[in-house]
Amino acid sequence: MLKQFYFNKILIVSFYLFFFSIVNAEDNFLSLKKSKVNVRYGPSFKSPVKFVYKKINLPIKQIDKKDNWRRIIDLKNNSGWIHRSQLKPINSIIPLEEKILFNKPSNFSKPIAKILKGRVLVIQKCEREWCKVKSDSYKGWIKTDNIWGSIN
Repeated sequence: MLKQFYFNKILIVSFYLFFFSIVNAEDNFLSLKKSKVNVRYGPSFKSPVKFVYKKINLPIKQIDKKDNWRRIIDLKNNSGWIHRSQLKPINSIIPLEEKILFNKPSNFSKPIAKILKGRVLVIQKCEREWCKVKSDSYKGWIKTDNIWGSIN
């Protein structure tokens, strides 16, 4: 009886670990590789184009995959399928509120610019809760709270 109890407990724990590792493996952030990327209704080149992204490095979230296709969702909850050749590992973030770009990773450092919410920022490197980012001609550090994207 006791052996059966432990066996059932191990089986349940194993199932949860397996299930959640699969679920979490699907949810990850990527960036657009090109400045023009088609998003389709289904995972096929025969599927009609739903809309077109025109922003290189735009961070998007992968929510599913089928063969070489990734189902994605963006910051505004638009979703669809993109071929994996149009995607790259995450290298950008979008602030969800106005941010100050600092010269160094400190609130006491010299402020460089105000970054508006929704702006795509390319990550150069991250340290703790700060990332060095680039946006057009500006380079500096921002705090990574309240952002869309991942700073792995």
